[in-house]
Amino acid sequence: MSEIKPQTSIRNKAMDLLARREHSEQELRRKLKSRDHDDDAIDGVLQELKQDHLLSDARFTEAYVNHRFNAGVGPLKIRYELRQKGITDVLADEFLEPLSDRWDQLMMQQRVRKYGETIPADYADRMKQARFLQNRGFSPESVMRLFR
Repeated sequence: MSEIKPQTSIRNKAMDLLARREHSEQELRRKLKSRDHDDDAIDGVLQELKQDHLLSDARFTEAYVNHRFNAGVGPLKIRYELRQKGITDVLADEFLEPLSDRWDQLMMQQRVRKYGETIPADYADRMKQARFLQNRGFSPESVMRLFR
């Protein structure tokens, strides 16, 4: 029975994960580490994957931003989630900025989808809707602008 080199098995596992969906480098490192692989071997495999253009934080960020935007999530929440996955603000801005003219429209769609067309006259109801939108990741300024 032949023994598989550790780096080959790490690369195979990384490739399995990447075949399912894009991953950030930090995310992939964490998943491989949880399988008790050696840190140096993981670093080597990740470098190879980047050289082979199989692992790309930019590609991951683009896919993630588009997925979350289509799910109705605002820019603040998306940026926070990307930070948790090891993506820099500079890289996040690269993919969030082109959508800047569409955030208000998305926010309005989310409000209408949940609460209907009419904006309530009651202050408590407006604040309830504002909290909902802020929890979705829209800035307090843009939410208040919507209710004016």
